Amino acid sequence: MRLLLLLYPWLELLSLIQLGIETSAFVAMTWVLSMIILGGGMLRYAGSSAVARLRIARQQGFLQQTLLLDDMALAIAAVFFIIPGVFSDFLGLVVLIGPIRRGITRIIVRRCTPMQAAVGEFYRQGTVVSPESAKNAADGRGEPITIEGEVTEISGDINDTE
Repeated sequence: MRLLLLLYPWLELLSLIQLGIETSAFVAMTWVLSMIILGGGMLRYAGSSAVARLRIARQQGFLQQTLLLDDMALAIAAVFFIIPGVFSDFLGLVVLIGPIRRGITRIIVRRCTPMQAAVGEFYRQGTVVSPESAKNAADGRGEPITIEGEVTEISGDINDTE
């Protein structure tokens, strides 16, 4: 993994240089600037879309996690487009392909669901858990760690200035 992180910037630089050699420096610079603009627009759209979905879910009383994962995938693709280089743009396109994105989403949901169920059960019981103890409890390997403390309930609206 460290080697990949070390080689990634060099791979991006090499891809941009090769693009400039094959076409021209103007085309390479135009490519980088257009992808930054495209990624910024996509990131803005993903953020506003996620906020709108959260607002609707709050009104309806439930949230579909796959919808938010789609917004998150769109944001990740946008960040890949913002990073200068042809290789990161290719990765962004791969994330945007629907079947690949849905496959990755299914893998993430399958891995996270047991831990979320354990955390949800502990919160229903009034127990506060750490992520490590929730993972252990989801795997059936132990009891959760309870963190005790005092709770002060504040009534009223947050926007009240009185």
